[in-house]
This record gives sequence, structure tokens and C-alpha cells, in this order.
Amino acid sequence: MALSVGTFNLNNLFSRFDFSANVAAAAMPTASSKTVFRFDDPAGYELRTYQGRLVNPKPQAERMLLAGRIKKMDVDVLAVQEVEDIDTLRQFNRVELGGLYEHVVLIEGNDPRLIDVGLLSKHPLGAVTSWQQTADPAAPTRAVFSRDLLQVEVLRPDRRTHWFTVFVTHLKSHYVPWDAPDSDAEAERANELRKRQCEAAARIIAAQMRPGSRFLVVGDMNDAEESPYLEPLVQSRRLKLVSGLTHAMETHPVPGSTPPPSPLWTERFKPNGSPAAYTLMDQIWLSPSLVPRLHEAFIDRRTKLAGDGSDHDPTWVVIDL
Repeated sequence: MALSVGTFNLNNLFSRFDFSANVAAAAMPTASSKTVFRFDDPAGYELRTYQGRLVNPKPQAERMLLAGRIKKMDVDVLAVQEVEDIDTLRQFNRVELGGLYEHVVLIEGNDPRLIDVGLLSKHPLGAVTSWQQTADPAAPTRAVFSRDLLQVEVLRPDRRTHWFTVFVTHLKSHYVPWDAPDSDAEAERANELRKRQCEAAARIIAAQMRPGSRFLVVGDMNDAEESPYLEPLVQSRRLKLVSGLTHAMETHPVPGSTPPPSPLWTERFKPNGSPAAYTLMDQIWLSPSLVPRLHEAFIDRRTKLAGDGSDHDPTWVVIDL
């Protein structure tokens, strides 16, 4: 049996509402009555803001673009990043995806921007563990993961045994605030935090998995596979992970007249006055027991350089189980 596992950064998949309201339960309306909710008292509602700005819903056109790509991929298990909350993910699966996935998992994480990691699956799920409270060795009173490291068991149809375990993460980005007094120092702090996150993830996974366990580590790593900041995880001697995307195929050619030198990229960044940089940030790493079962791998290529509903392209692997 072949199973497909993918990862996709959905780029700020927020709900369709700008606020969450706490209102008293209204009487059940009848055909001759109506219920009116008023938001005159600020104590009765809470605006969803980040850095002083309203959190706006993802435009419906972009949601449909995301849904179209996911339906086309039609993978069995899809890890996702940058989702507001479990209700938003359930609604997206129910409405835009037409209930493509029977099982939906998301646990609120640490990001103040309200972006979380989650997982959609056509197969039943077992234990779900969040490692978001893992301490940062550099500051033990603070969590090391910017979002989370989510551990999910994907079960066989009998629900008594499992196919494999998926670890989903979204590592620290390269974002530097525009008003940072020392942008270089801020960038290095972000890099070092990403490295500590990889060290923590490697410790956790090694403690949770046995030498012969079947597992995948997937998500938006916010760095290249060969980055020294990812090395503690992807080059861990204990885990012996192998990239599942080394021979990945594009679903279609990259748009534009000058393609990048390698097709192995999922994120494009164009600094002002500089050439565009193409990076394989959305990665899939396999445990040694899954490597010989890897059948093929894909990158769903965007149709516009800016992206189709997301500034990331999704990746997936097909495993023969």
C-alpha cells in the first residue's frame, strides 16, 4: 500500500472574522422574531490584533487557490503551518476542501501572530503530543519553539497499530523588525534560536522513537537543508534522517523566463536590487526505516512567481508501505 505525506505553509490562514465576541446566549429565534447582537460595550468583545493592527481574514480567492492545490495533490496526510486555530482549519477542510480529510489536528502554539501548525489526515490518528512548552536552554523560563513541535501517530484502519509518526514544526523565521537597532545582531539571534530549536527537536525525537521506528519530520524549516543552523536535527547521528526530496519532481515548470539553477525550492525571496533567492524551506525528512520505502517525491509548483494563495510551494512524498 502506498501512502502520501506532504507539508504546506498556508500563509496566514486566518478566519473570516475580525473579532471574537463573548455575548450572552440569545433565546431561540422564531419565524416572527429576530435576534440582534450589539457591540457597544468593549467589555463584550475582543478585537484580534497583532502589533496594533486588526487580524484580517485570508481573502476567499486565496483560500480557493490553496484548496485547489491541495485537492490536486490529494495526499493522504498533510502537515500545515500558519493556521489561526482548529476551528479555522476545520472550516477550511469542511468548506473549501469539501471534507477531503476526515481527521483534523491543531493545538494552539506559542506564536503571538496566532499562526499554528496542524495536520490533516484521511487515516485515523492516535496519540497527539505538543512539545511547545519545551524550555529554551539559553533562557529556561522561555519556550524554545516559536510555534510548536507537534507529534502525531497515523494509524492503520484497524486503529490498533500505526503506519508511522509525523513530527510537524515551523522553525524560527529570518524576519528582522524594521526598527531593530542592530539588524545583523537580530538576524544572528534568529539563526541561533533556529539552531536551538533543531537541537531540542532532535533530543525529543530521539527520546520518543526507537532505532527502527517509522517517522517523518516535516514542516517549514525556514532555512535550506544544508544550513548549519538545521544541522543539529537533519544531520543528527542518532536520528540519521534522510531528505525525502532529493529527487523531487516539479508538477510543472517554474513561471518566468529565467528558472533557478535547481528545481529544489519552495520559497522565493527577492530583495530590492538583488537577484531572487530560491530556498527549499518546506522539507520532509525520513527515518532510516522509511528510506527504502520512498517511491517518489513532488513539489507542486506555483503558476505565478508571487505564489498561488501562499508564498510557499507544498511538497510531498509517496511511501510504499
